[in-house]
Amino acid sequence: MKRRIFLQRIGSILAVLGISEVQWWTKVDRLQQALADSTPRKLALLVGINQYPQIPTLKGCLTDVELQRELLIYRFGFQPSDILSLTNKQATREGIENAFLEHLVKQAKPGDVVVFHFSGYGSRIKIKSLLGGIENALIPVDGNPVIKEDEKVANFANYLLEDTLLLMMQSLASERVTAILDTSYYNYNQSTISQPIGCKIRSWNTSLEAQFLAEEIEFQKQFTKKIAADKLSVLLASNFNSKDLAKEIVFPDFSAGLFTYALTQYLWETTSAKTIQTSLSRVGSSMLSLGSFQEPVLLGNKNQSKILITENFLSDSVLGGEGAITAVEGDGKTVQLWLGGIPPQLLEYYGVNSRFSFYNPASPATTALVLRSRNGLKAKATVKEVNDNQITPQIGQLVRETVRVLPKDINLKIALDDVSLERIERVDATSAFASIERVLTVIAGEQSADYLFAKLPNTEVPQVEANSLIGISSSRYGLFTLGGELIPDTLGEEGEALKVAVYRLAPKLKTLLAAKLWKLTQNKGSSGLSVKATLEIVDNKKTPTILMQRQTRRALGMELSKKTNDDLSSPGIPTVSTGNKIRYRLENTGDRPLYLILVGLNNSKNPIALYPWYKDKESAETNSKPELQQVLISPGESLIVPNSNIGFEWVISGSNFWCETQIIISTSPFIRTLKTLQEGKHSTGDSHRISPLLNPLEVASSILQDLNQASAKQTETQNFPADSWVWDVNHWTSFNFVFRVV
Repeated sequence: MKRRIFLQRIGSILAVLGISEVQWWTKVDRLQQALADSTPRKLALLVGINQYPQIPTLKGCLTDVELQRELLIYRFGFQPSDILSLTNKQATREGIENAFLEHLVKQAKPGDVVVFHFSGYGSRIKIKSLLGGIENALIPVDGNPVIKEDEKVANFANYLLEDTLLLMMQSLASERVTAILDTSYYNYNQSTISQPIGCKIRSWNTSLEAQFLAEEIEFQKQFTKKIAADKLSVLLASNFNSKDLAKEIVFPDFSAGLFTYALTQYLWETTSAKTIQTSLSRVGSSMLSLGSFQEPVLLGNKNQSKILITENFLSDSVLGGEGAITAVEGDGKTVQLWLGGIPPQLLEYYGVNSRFSFYNPASPATTALVLRSRNGLKAKATVKEVNDNQITPQIGQLVRETVRVLPKDINLKIALDDVSLERIERVDATSAFASIERVLTVIAGEQSADYLFAKLPNTEVPQVEANSLIGISSSRYGLFTLGGELIPDTLGEEGEALKVAVYRLAPKLKTLLAAKLWKLTQNKGSSGLSVKATLEIVDNKKTPTILMQRQTRRALGMELSKKTNDDLSSPGIPTVSTGNKIRYRLENTGDRPLYLILVGLNNSKNPIALYPWYKDKESAETNSKPELQQVLISPGESLIVPNSNIGFEWVISGSNFWCETQIIISTSPFIRTLKTLQEGKHSTGDSHRISPLLNPLEVASSILQDLNQASAKQTETQNFPADSWVWDVNHWTSFNFVFRVV
């Protein structure tokens, strides 16, 4: 459903209720106050359904409830007794509606904070007796009653209409209401979809038509007399485009809704005054980096999207963290942690002996914690004894990363599609991939993976450049993101043997592993450096346009008294047009000299890097070969990257896909990395160039080694195993930038 249709439908509903659209949208700005004050009561109703009786089970909806609950309690100060969770059998249509009335409507007072969350299946259904004709609906656990074939009765949809939810939200006495829906409504059928998908989809293709239960219609009517124009609310949805299906992400120890995980992880670490538009863009970029184009939306108008979100979500004195202390064991030396702020790319590999610190707002002192074990997002840590002045851990204290420990032995995981590939094909693929170094195969949808190996149906072949389909009868092997996007230049010829296809993909797999490794460095939220990075679109005739901006927590801490201007020019995931010139502006707002490396994958998923060629006057006079030089940013200085001569700027070209770059900054020179870049035997220049990276895996390994060396301390390294990377957050920062090319 397009935004225009949604607005028309809402307009029709509000007209019936005697409420103008102006009143609706002008009051939606209450979201900015949703989680601000400590004095109002904060109420939440969280619904998650994995086990549906008549339709395939989901895996991540109960995790979503836990993700939201821990966030609300430990990040936003909700009382556990004020959070009601309905899961599986409890989440009937009547159960959800009654809980909304009893727990939220009857208890909420003006000024209170109210949050509603739903994770489960969604669908669309024809409704003859209600406005709009076709309605979005949430499927409760009893949403699809069994109708016997011999019973001549009409089908009834026992669904919770999105319109009903909107009416219930408006009936609340509080104007500070937020609903988060991790579901999708559009018909999805794995047997007819043109491209494979490597994860579970939260959308069900229903055949129910025509009638709703009379109770549901009567339930809606009882709210029409309770609506007040100044008691309105906000709805955050995981997607809004018919092609954007709500998906689940699989980790080694659990599954979760991709939108819920990305949103809650962002809210754990975020601190600055960002608009809702910018915040959802960040969440969308995070999901895109994980291989799923799923663009979250705030159902509202363009003025609503400019609302500042974090000023009112958080107190200015709270700078976020990677998690919180959830329990303190007997002697006070062992604590249990919830690590909801760890970026998803890191979670699987986040290792024992990593360090965190916690603090008391009333004291400048901090105390170190050492990670001893971890299962998913739950961990145990011990207090590291340093001195007698350390503070005692308490439940609810936020923890922040100080030392990251990761294993050196990290592989690329390829999921084998069990829908398009026959059993014998999966056996052959397992054997073929096993011959490629540092590549493992797993079962699609059952185990965590990075990409999907699949075979396209015999009907259509996607044409990536045009982002459309051409009707060529074919059966071809290719490599896909887990969200179902064909990776450019990986589709084989018709009739290609499976093992030949796997061996053909070997160079691409090497590139994708390199990108996986350098993305493990990202630490915008935890870095102790003070750096700001801005992506700009350059027009020689105009002032550069800011597309995205990232900054470390420390740099942000210096600006908390100001409103940071990191708005985007348009909603959604940032986009760059083919032919645009782009560049980065880096600002070192700290007191130490910093060194920079830029690597990434362009929109053809080919590796690129910044080659900082330098040729001084003496070299020019002697016609000596240019050399690669460290990119240095002095304290208090800014730098343009790439700093290229006219005619050699960074110009975007190629297919319609997305581009992802990693800017990695260290307190020490990238000695190994520059040497490895030099060994790539790339053509030289006399200035900065963004050029193809010829040896991506070697460069990625060198980057990790250089960061390890920058963090090395004689008194510390002896306590860590030799097969681990050990990085101190005070010695590096790494920003991830993702944008679409159109």
